[in-house]
Amino acid sequence: MKKLYINTGGFDAVFNNLKDSFGGDLQITANEYILKIKSKWASGSISGVRFEKEMTYLNFDLTFNQDVSLSIESHPMAPVFFAYCEKGNVLHSFGANGEIKSLKKDQSGIMSNSSAINSVLYFESHKQIQFSLIGMPTNSDNSKSDFADQVRTIFVPNSGNYIYIGAENQKIGNKFKELKAIPQQGTVRYLLMKSILREVLELEIAQHSYNYLTPFVPILNFAAKQLSEIKKLSSLNLSAIAAPVVFLKRNLQSKTLALKPYNQKLAS
Repeated sequence: MKKLYINTGGFDAVFNNLKDSFGGDLQITANEYILKIKSKWASGSISGVRFEKEMTYLNFDLTFNQDVSLSIESHPMAPVFFAYCEKGNVLHSFGANGEIKSLKKDQSGIMSNSSAINSVLYFESHKQIQFSLIGMPTNSDNSKSDFADQVRTIFVPNSGNYIYIGAENQKIGNKFKELKAIPQQGTVRYLLMKSILREVLELEIAQHSYNYLTPFVPILNFAAKQLSEIKKLSSLNLSAIAAPVVFLKRNLQSKTLALKPYNQKLAS
């Protein structure tokens, strides 16, 4: 088994580290990164987008030529990661000797690690894997918001490590399909991606908190604001996209929603 180690840091550092580990060609356009890999270790691509310090998005589409373990250093910003597996299996443990959890096709999961123990991902050889990660920092000046506070309260326990594997969720899968279908470039593409990813966070947190059919008012307000900005920059017909947001806002104007901690099962 090939063992790799990644130091966390800025987006540039992470992708340069991945390039050093896997080889390949790294392309950077504005806030988007694409690492195309074809080496003795693996083939495929790793892509990502950074949304200032509010959120990051990574997508892995790889086939490894041998079994690989990827040890990821814990990050001082204590990000919460929202994962979705589109193909194959993603195996994870806290530390090399920790309990291994499996994220299977069409499953989503949530993981946080504020301890000094590394997170370790395991990949089987000659099996294509496709999965996405949305990282949200919870320990920085840029994460001082009601939404970040809710995420931190639920998913960053005092013990330092947390992982939850959920059931299949078609709604989340459909959002990632929308994300891949965005044809626009530049600012319009950036804002559309940001809006869709925030909707994914809404679905992820709702699914793992109480009832995944219940949306969050702060997220809907954010989505409406984003659509307004996008409309100014694009001649696209966004009525089909805006309709669900408007409908949900009208039905939730009189409601006040708050996240409540549930019976968490902390990883060992």
